[in-house]
Amino acid sequence: MNTSDALALAQEQDLDLVEVAAQADPPVCRIMDYGKYKYEQAVRQREARKKQSHVVVKEMKMRPKIDRHDYETKKGHVVRFLRQGAKVKVTIMFRGREMIHPEIGQQLLERLADEVEEIAKIENAPKLDGRNMTMVLSPVKEAVVQKQAQPTPSRHRGSRQEQAKPAEGAEAEGEGAEAADEAGESDEATPKPPRPIKVTRAEGG
Repeated sequence: MNTSDALALAQEQDLDLVEVAAQADPPVCRIMDYGKYKYEQAVRQREARKKQSHVVVKEMKMRPKIDRHDYETKKGHVVRFLRQGAKVKVTIMFRGREMIHPEIGQQLLERLADEVEEIAKIENAPKLDGRNMTMVLSPVKEAVVQKQAQPTPSRHRGSRQEQAKPAEGAEAEGEGAEAADEAGESDEATPKPPRPIKVTRAEGG
């Protein structure tokens, strides 16, 4: 079909002529509502993004000779991250002669895993990588605390004088509505020009 005939056919149906396969010989076109097509495509992409799961990985660093207070503080952060649904990568950093006893870091990581075993499981066991030993904890589904929706703030009522103001302007609003109705009737009497036909190329084939 010639391009002019296709354009005429699309114009008769008040639709658009869209090129969907430019590489074909001859090129393939489709008569469609291009605005509706773009809207539906955006909706599908938005739904696909909602179904994707975003995995957040937090990192907590410790020294093998960490004191009791610092350990409890860092463990509290680990618990908070896990309850938020994030994975936690725990790293033990060795310095100097501390590399002679890597088992100290492994014992520290295993101790942490035992203390949070009710809300997390070991995804990656302790592993020595250079001067660091790492372990990854993933939260148990039942332990994740869902965020509660915040209540919508209520609107405060104004004084009686403020509430009386709309009543005083009711007559003016009625006159404005009648004027708008008359303008709408005049607009309806004026014939609308036909929608221009677009020839475009669909994204994504």
